[in-house]
Amino acid sequence: MSEILEEFEEEVNKRESKNIFFYLKIFALFVVVIGFGIYIGDMLFGNSSLDVLLNLQSEKEILQKSIEALKQENAILQKEYFELKDLDPEQ
Repeated sequence: MSEILEEFEEEVNKRESKNIFFYLKIFALFVVVIGFGIYIGDMLFGNSSLDVLLNLQSEKEILQKSIEALKQENAILQKEYFELKDLDPEQ
């Protein structure tokens, strides 16, 4: 009878160890998913992303101002070019 009880006890111990490993796997998976979520959240909404966005917006404004200044300069130079072209006696 004691042999049967020993076998039963071994079987129960195996099941308990399997349950412990199962819960450890679930816990590890949970930790990995939470960690990955935090990483993605930081990449999308973190300080570095905000800094990049603000820098790009300010650079866009600077480039737009530069474009307007170059358009005005181009208009002045074209006017000057056409005035000189009309004064050129060779043509």
